[in-house]
Amino acid sequence: MVQFAETDLAGVLHFANYYRMMEEVEHAFWRSRGSSVITCSNDATISWPRVVTSCEYIAPVHFEDVLELRLTVARLGERSVAYDIEFARDGNRVALGKTKAVCCTMERGAFRSIPIPRNLRRALEELVPPTG
Repeated sequence: MVQFAETDLAGVLHFANYYRMMEEVEHAFWRSRGSSVITCSNDATISWPRVVTSCEYIAPVHFEDVLELRLTVARLGERSVAYDIEFARDGNRVALGKTKAVCCTMERGAFRSIPIPRNLRRALEELVPPTG
């Protein structure tokens, strides 16, 4: 449910809150796969910094609107994953967010991209839509 503090002077959900919600649904997605956006694999700390984000606003969202967010894996690369995040109210799309995240090791604040570890790739592969 959209909170009053999340709206702007026009009473519309402030654009920055779409990105916050996109991050929350991404975290929930990884938890549902038995992992996290920060995890350990082969003694390395793995994280998923975002390298591209966008959000298309289709209809305004207001205080106390109830939103449903649905994350789908749009594309899986060797080192990255792209998500589509649909925002819906009463079954109707009101916004569409897109995010691309790169699999990286994290060490002392520095990131280095790596191929997605096999265990994490398996958690994603079954969700990639068929092509062709």
